[in-house]
Amino acid sequence: MTGDVVAEIRAVAEGWAAAMVANDLDRIAGFMADEWLIVSESGITTRADFLELISSGGLTHSAMDAVGEPQVQVYGDTAVYTARVTNTAHYQGERFDADEWTTDVFVRDVSGWRCVRSHITNAKE
Repeated sequence: MTGDVVAEIRAVAEGWAAAMVANDLDRIAGFMADEWLIVSESGITTRADFLELISSGGLTHSAMDAVGEPQVQVYGDTAVYTARVTNTAHYQGERFDADEWTTDVFVRDVSGWRCVRSHITNAKE
């Protein structure tokens, strides 16, 4: 059972990354719980603010790839996904390339797995 859930979470994470690269607002939003927040070096961003950046074109991605094997730990209807991710994005018209560690906390409800929290930090070589 746990192996099946690990595969599900990895598939969800891959689908979310694909939606980000496609800049598909509806698909991106579908992976996020209403209370989703992301924590980064610049602070906390809400779901509404993040989705507004995407809908306005202020944030787009052209690449997002996991580096190495993502780690998944399952706790009943909660799962923690950790991976090193490289991505290419444009933020407010400026290109940036990132190499980051990301941790996403997913909770399973009647509609499936939704992310409730994300945390990113720069990776160091």
